[in-house]
Amino acid sequence: MCGIVGYIGNRPADSVMIAGLKRLEYRGYDSAGIALHQEKIKISKEKGRLHHLEEITSPSQATVGIGHTRWATHGKPSDCNSHPHADCTGKFVVVHNGIIENYRELITGLEERGHIFASETDTEAIPHLIEEMWTGDLTETVRQVVQRLEGSYALAVLAEDCPHEIVVVRQDSPLVIGVGEGENFIASDIPAILDYTRKIIILEDGQLARLTRDSIDIQDTEGNPVPAKLTEIFWDAEAVEKGGYEHFMLKEIMEQPAALRNTLAQYMGEGDGILFPQLNLSKEDLANINKVCIVACGTAYHAGLSGKYLFESMLRIPVENDLASEFRYRKPLVDSQTLLLVISQSGETADTLAAMREGMRKGAQVLAITNVQGSTISREAPNVIYTKAGPEIAVASTKAYSTQLAAIALFACHLSQVLDREWQQFSVLLQGLREVPNLADRFLDQSTKTIQQIMDQSRDWRNAFYIGRGLDWAVAQEGALKLKEVSYIHAEAYAAGELKHGTLALIEEGVPVFGLATQSEMLDKTISNIKETKARGAIVYGITQYPERMADASDILIELPKLPDPLMPMLAVIPTQLMAYYAAVLRNLDVDKPRNLAKSVTVE
Repeated sequence: MCGIVGYIGNRPADSVMIAGLKRLEYRGYDSAGIALHQEKIKISKEKGRLHHLEEITSPSQATVGIGHTRWATHGKPSDCNSHPHADCTGKFVVVHNGIIENYRELITGLEERGHIFASETDTEAIPHLIEEMWTGDLTETVRQVVQRLEGSYALAVLAEDCPHEIVVVRQDSPLVIGVGEGENFIASDIPAILDYTRKIIILEDGQLARLTRDSIDIQDTEGNPVPAKLTEIFWDAEAVEKGGYEHFMLKEIMEQPAALRNTLAQYMGEGDGILFPQLNLSKEDLANINKVCIVACGTAYHAGLSGKYLFESMLRIPVENDLASEFRYRKPLVDSQTLLLVISQSGETADTLAAMREGMRKGAQVLAITNVQGSTISREAPNVIYTKAGPEIAVASTKAYSTQLAAIALFACHLSQVLDREWQQFSVLLQGLREVPNLADRFLDQSTKTIQQIMDQSRDWRNAFYIGRGLDWAVAQEGALKLKEVSYIHAEAYAAGELKHGTLALIEEGVPVFGLATQSEMLDKTISNIKETKARGAIVYGITQYPERMADASDILIELPKLPDPLMPMLAVIPTQLMAYYAAVLRNLDVDKPRNLAKSVTVE
C-alpha cells in the first residue's frame, strides 16, 4: 500500500518519479503527487490515477524530487489529502508510508502554537514539526522529529534551503535506496528503480539516510554512522511487465507452473533428499516441538489452512491457524516448544511481522515462508523458506499461494524425515511434488479457454458459494476470496458438512455453487453434500479429480489431473483463480487493482 519514489542526480526528476510510481501501481492507491526542487519546491498532486497527475505536471528541469502514490487511511481520497505534504511556509515537504499513531496529539499541540493544516492526514504533522524544530541541518532535524513519532513510517523529506539532498528514514515500513553513478534513488519497493540500478541498500528499522548525487550517509537513531550493506538484484525488470497478457493477474496465473518448478527445484535433491539451507533448526529443536502455530493474512492464511491438514496427518503434531491481525491480541500460548510458522508473500505484511516478533519474544521457534529476499520478515526470521514465485504485481495473489503450498508440503516432508515419522505415502508425495508443475501446465493449456467460456454465464451473478471438506474447504475459502476481490461478486465458502446447519437456506434456484471434491477419503460424503445444493436448484460447478464419480452431482464439470490428495490444493485452486479473473473481465473491472485494496499491507 502506498508507494514512494525519490531521485537526486542529473536526469529530469519528474520523469524518473512518474516512471517509478507506475512500477508501484500494483500496490494500490487512490491519488498521486510529486515535489520537485528547483530553487523553490513545487508540489503537484491529484486524486485518481497517475495519468491525472501527468496531465497537470509541466515539464521541469529539476533534478531532485520525491513522489508518492497514496492509499487513503486518514482522510478520504482528495487532492488536499494527497502527498506530498508541506509545512506552513512551503519550505519543508514530506512523503510518508505508514501510520503516525500519535498524530492527533501532535497536531493539537501544533495548532495551539499557530500552525495551520491543509489536510485531514496524519502525515501533515511531520513537515510542521520539521518547520518548528528546524536547526539548519536537515538530517539532524529529521532525526529529532522522528523521536516524537509513534507508529510506522517510511519518510522522504526535502527542504528548500537544502537543494542538494534528500533525507529518508524507515521504521516498520519498507524503504530502499538505489545506488547509481552521480545519482541516487529511493523507493518503497525495488521494481520502481530497477530500470536505473540493480545496486540496492535496504534500510533497517530506525535507520536514517542523507542522499546527495554522489554520497549516501546512513545513521542510527542516535546519529551514529552505520555502514551501508549493498545488495545486487539479479531478476529482470521485464519480469514485472505483462508479457503480452491483458492483465498481470492472468500472466501470474499462467506463470504458476514455472513458479512451482522453481520453488521445488531449489530444495529437492535426488531421490528423497530435501535441503533447506536457510533453516537453522536442529533435530533436537524439531523433536522438542509439541505444537505448530501458523500465522498469516488473507491468501497466505488460506495456504496455512492446508498446512494444518498436512502437519497433523503426516506428523501427528497439533496445529493452530491464526489470522496475524488477531494473534497478538488473544495472548497466544506459545513457548520454546512451539513452532511459529509465519507466511507472507511480500515479507512486509505489518500484522504478520508483528505476530512474528511477538512469537520470538515468547521464545518460540520461528520459521518464515516468504517470496522476497531482503524483506523485513526474511531478515528478522531466524529460519526462512523462500518461494520462487518471482514478482507478483496483481493485487489478487495467485502464484504466491500455490508456491506457498509447495513450500509447506516440502517442509512437512522434511519434518517427517528429520523426526523419523513413518508415513506410508512419503515417497508417493515426493514423486507427486515433482509432477505438480507439469500437471499445472497441462491443465492451464487444456482448460483455460473452456473456463473462459463457462464464465460467460457469470454475467448476472450476485452471489456464489464454494463448498468442500478437509483440504477442499481450505481451497474453497481461497476461491471465494478471489471472486470477491476482483469481480465484487459476493461469495462465501462453507465446509460442505455444515450445509444442513443453516447455510442450506441460502441456496435457491440458479445460485452458482462451486463443489470441490478432490479428497478420496471424503469423496462420497462431499458428493452427497453437493447433491443437496443441486436438488434445491443450484447450478453446480464440480471441480474434481474423480469426474466419473462427480458427473451426476454437477451441471458443469471441471476435471483436474490426478495427484495424491495432500497435493491437490495446488491444482484445485487454479480453476477458481481463472473463474474469478474472467468474471472480473466480463464486468470490465480493473482486474489488477481492485477497489480499496493494496498489494502489500504495511500498516495494521
